Amino acid sequence: MKFLVVLALLATVSAMPAKTNVQEAASYQAPVQVAYVPMPYSFSYSVQDDETYNDYLHTEKADGKVTTGSYRVELPDGRTQIVTYKADENGYTAVVKYEGDAQYPESVQIKY
Repeated sequence: MKFLVVLALLATVSAMPAKTNVQEAASYQAPVQVAYVPMPYSFSYSVQDDETYNDYLHTEKADGKVTTGSYRVELPDGRTQIVTYKADENGYTAVVKYEGDAQYPESVQIKY
């Protein structure tokens, strides 16, 4: 009889769920929205170097909400590319224009 009681007690203990270390999930708060003060700026630069054939300029200004600007670059085919752009709450829009005609000089066979 004692044997059956001990056996029943062992069966009950072994059937109990094992203790586990359950940790609660970390809680996070919503990120804080920081209001930044608009920082207006403007800049302009240009490069014209005949030795390296670099000829370009860039101008931009912003008031903190709207950014406008333009840049111009001489392309290898002889044309000038002019891009005027605006970036605001509606996205980025650009107008691209080309001045001049593309020129492709005849290739020269080089003998090695």
